[in-house]
Amino acid sequence: MPVPDARVELQIQGAWTDVTQHVVQATGIQLDYGRTDEGRPVEPGTGALTLLSPNGVYSNRNPNSPYFGKLPRNTPIRVSTTAGETYMRVNDAVEDRASTPHHASFNITGDLDVRFDGALDDWRPDNSTFLMGKWAAAPNATWYLYVNVLGLSLAWSPDGTAFVQRTSAPLPAGPGRRLAVRATLDVNNGSGGHTVTFYTAPTLAGPWTQLGPAQVTTGTTSIATNTADLQVGDISGFNFLAPVGEVYAAEVRNGIGGTVVAAPRFDQQNAGATGFTDSAGRVWTLRDHATITDRRTRVVHVVPSWPSTWHRSGGDVRAPIETAGVLRRLGQGRKAIDSALRRRIITWDPPVAYWPCEDGSSATQAAAPIKGVRPLAFTKASFASDDTLAGSAMLPAVDAGGTMTGSVPIPSGPPDYEWSVHLFYRVDSAPVSDAEIFAWRTNGSLVRWRVLMRAGQATLQAFDFENTMLLEATMGAPPEVFSGWQRITVRVEQPGGGNTINWNIGWYNSLGTYSYTSGTSINSAGAVTQIATVFGAFPGLRVGHVVVLRDGGVNSTVFPFMGAETGWIGETAVDRLRRLAVEERTNVTLSAWQGNGAQDAEAMGAQRPGVLLDVLQECADSDGGILAEEPNSLGLVYRDRTSLEIQSPVVIPYAALTTPFSPVEDDLRLRNDVTVERVGGSSARAVQGTGPLSVAAVGQYDEAVPLSLATDGRTEQIAAWRLHVGTWDEARYPQVRIMLHRHPELIPAVSRLRVGDYIQITGTPSHMPPGPVALLVQRISENLRTHTWDVVLTCSPAGPWRVGIYDSATRGKADTSGSQLASGVSSTATSLSVTTTVGVRWTVDPAEMPIDITVGGEEMRVTAITGTGLTQTFTVVRSANGVTKSHAAGAAVSLARPAYYAL
Repeated sequence: MPVPDARVELQIQGAWTDVTQHVVQATGIQLDYGRTDEGRPVEPGTGALTLLSPNGVYSNRNPNSPYFGKLPRNTPIRVSTTAGETYMRVNDAVEDRASTPHHASFNITGDLDVRFDGALDDWRPDNSTFLMGKWAAAPNATWYLYVNVLGLSLAWSPDGTAFVQRTSAPLPAGPGRRLAVRATLDVNNGSGGHTVTFYTAPTLAGPWTQLGPAQVTTGTTSIATNTADLQVGDISGFNFLAPVGEVYAAEVRNGIGGTVVAAPRFDQQNAGATGFTDSAGRVWTLRDHATITDRRTRVVHVVPSWPSTWHRSGGDVRAPIETAGVLRRLGQGRKAIDSALRRRIITWDPPVAYWPCEDGSSATQAAAPIKGVRPLAFTKASFASDDTLAGSAMLPAVDAGGTMTGSVPIPSGPPDYEWSVHLFYRVDSAPVSDAEIFAWRTNGSLVRWRVLMRAGQATLQAFDFENTMLLEATMGAPPEVFSGWQRITVRVEQPGGGNTINWNIGWYNSLGTYSYTSGTSINSAGAVTQIATVFGAFPGLRVGHVVVLRDGGVNSTVFPFMGAETGWIGETAVDRLRRLAVEERTNVTLSAWQGNGAQDAEAMGAQRPGVLLDVLQECADSDGGILAEEPNSLGLVYRDRTSLEIQSPVVIPYAALTTPFSPVEDDLRLRNDVTVERVGGSSARAVQGTGPLSVAAVGQYDEAVPLSLATDGRTEQIAAWRLHVGTWDEARYPQVRIMLHRHPELIPAVSRLRVGDYIQITGTPSHMPPGPVALLVQRISENLRTHTWDVVLTCSPAGPWRVGIYDSATRGKADTSGSQLASGVSSTATSLSVTTTVGVRWTVDPAEMPIDITVGGEEMRVTAITGTGLTQTFTVVRSANGVTKSHAAGAAVSLARPAYYAL
């Protein structure tokens, strides 16, 4: 089959079935994923291959096929190849791990040093994910290493029962990326305390970079011992997630940098091995479904349709199938997802009754999204009249005397003796006399409840069966409760089912509680049976999202709504994507990559109803990142903008390339006049006025981009950034072609490439612009045949993304505002006279040397600068990039790789 040992599997009734033997070798396998250029969203991944189908074996409706009725539309298909390296594969939903029995050397009570090397499908999971450890239930607890969305954590127990943990900064790694992590525990740091320090490295071989500051805690500590197995991967009997992905190695040391007591190297084992002995003499056994393999998944797609062809004689039956990534399915449906408030409320517990009131303009009643709850009837109401509640679709306006009535089903089972009711409302101003804003009925000793409001005052009243008022509480109503959207909440509880109820009432909005009053009454709570409101004379009254909850506890005032009432305004693009994925867990899965753990993704504006894929893409557009398909599953992966900026390159020698590899000077992504508009807000414009790609030089290339942003203040910075990218003066290399069958040494690196990765082409010939050529991968196309593995990368310049890094020797220097040669120089001169024409002169600090500059296309390394005036003398090493030439007076002098401000 296609080199190098490509494998095709179909998921039939939940199990992966190898069908490689039937793949037609002449046509092979074609895979495409990514986007055609950086200005577009990622397109759905596609694949094409032909399966021989003897006797119609791949016909879902052929009763003679063993797969009869088992190959429906969207049958999952997986394509994998050899990876060029071995590792332990840990899968989901099983306790995949490698373990070794307890050994006396594991009884480490002093300093500890633990290391893990892997490529997880998600390095920043929402839930804790176990990496390795020697842990058992109390009183035999000792230590373990794990990750979650906050970072890398080390937990240990000093006494076998209680445990202590410390957590690092967020890990700077994306889904599927190889990373080694390390945690050290100094149990006695010599200053009366203990210290935990975290590190990362490309592999277990280092070099190690400290991750955040060392965490110093007062008081010494120690580590308990036990006789449990040492485990790497998932852990048996522990409520943590498995580290799904590739595990290459692990290490445990007695002492920081001390004696190695365990060192499983999965990357040094043969594929298929089920056990081995490590360099420390420990015997390791693979458990459950863990495997040592050298295979890497290229794509997981689905087969949307099963065509069948055959020769007119009836023989040579084939199934020429096309495969598709998850974006194809998500792009098919165009139904808008519900509003942020509705999505949040409906998933809370769920409610006993709920009416969003987001119905159409001709509605007379509000539909209930909860089964068994009848509509809420309105009179004197105009639906779809107001869209100013950020977390909602349009809501009704109600005139004075209008009514809102609907029955509430009584929860089954024993009584909870607690409930809460909620109403969102907005008025233009306060009424001058008491007016009813909300009323409901219950089956307790108090059967009718209502809330009255007027300027400066609010009142809660409750009545018995004879309409005798048994409860009346008056409280102040500050002006804020009559300004903007509010939520009024009344909750009641009857502790222990006694004869006393506790009640409270509060007003809430995005800024918090405006007013809150509580009290007690000798009565029974019962359950809410009806909404029965006759609205008073409130100027400009709008209402919506009427909720009845069974839980009357304090949580009912916050968690069912959280930030949804504002449309989650201000949450980061990554947080929104993660939340939406959780809310849509039956529809989509998503992992996220934040390249700079210290910098949040873009703060978003309000989430409005829209098609799911459009709402997801809105996050990527606002943040400037990439929403793509996850290669290892039918899910999505998001990499934020900073993950594009802070990358180490995958180096590919020019000698390994095959045509086409040609620079293109075009205007495909040229934008020199950029306007960024905040949806529902202001805008900012950035125009390139000077330079080779300015409006004056090449004409106007404009764009206006609407983005969901939390504040108007971000529009100016984003417009400037988009202008920076759109006017980057560098040739494009649309395609980079690599024949991996001729260069198998590149398989481990190239097979890991994902959309947005940074590659460098080195060793370019002299007729090309000086290298290395820095590119970002935008699309990956693969063709796997019998004896070939052809990979074509669609790329864009990486230059605009190589932003400055504070105090970096190579990426921490700002460029000159204007400098030029004061006099001409020959091709061999090692001293330059440079005049600063704009801005401050060049530094003379020896600690800042060397400095790489460029003059007329020749790169030079400055080893010293003297002179305190605007004209200075540079001592240089010539031809750093292979260019040798003379330069005339007035030639521009600038940094070869200046630092650019990140967004």
